Amino acid sequence: MSTVRADAFGTGPLSRAAALIHTLVIVEALLLLTAAPGLAGLFLLAPDPANLPLAALCLLPLGPSAAAALYALHHRGGDLTELRPSRVFLRGWRLGAGPALKLWAPLLGWLTVIAFTLTHFPATGLPGWWAFLLAVTGVVSLLWGAHALVLTALFAFRARDTARLAAYFLPKQPRATLGALSLLILTAAGTALLTEALPALLAAPLLLSLLRAGRPLITETREEFTA
Repeated sequence: MSTVRADAFGTGPLSRAAALIHTLVIVEALLLLTAAPGLAGLFLLAPDPANLPLAALCLLPLGPSAAAALYALHHRGGDLTELRPSRVFLRGWRLGAGPALKLWAPLLGWLTVIAFTLTHFPATGLPGWWAFLLAVTGVVSLLWGAHALVLTALFAFRARDTARLAAYFLPKQPRATLGALSLLILTAAGTALLTEALPALLAAPLLLSLLRAGRPLITETREEFTA
């Protein structure tokens, strides 16, 4: 008669799947909780271009919360008996909130300028190709922000060094950049077709996908830019 080793409990495929689901649920809840003041204000704003600066202010708490979620998902355990997602999330928020905000706030400001210009483009008197250029600049800025968020969550670089590395990896790691672009397109399409709340409701799975797409970036940073 076969026996099951005691130390094998919590390490099988089903246990790992349950551990992943448990971690995603807890991280999602904590992300929404820590970003709740801003998200609540965001959903109360009318869809008016004049409210874009207020929307940017409402999104400020999301940067540190997303960085903490990335940290928790990266350091998640696969053993069902050793799960501490809330503790790891709070540690990530404590370590990464300040650094994340240093990059997140300027990014939001820059994206607000782009969005405001595009929504008032006829008043600028600029040729039409400028609108296309601004849109491309906005997308590239979002991809840079995705790389910067991953780097901020997982590494203790200075803000300017993180900004340079994020820009460096845009062409250097096309797989990570294309992965982030795919997630951006998927999120935008889902938001347009289903509900504006979709990015918030699926934040944890989307961030986990961003981590997996960014594995080459993370590996190169660890091997080439850390002691």
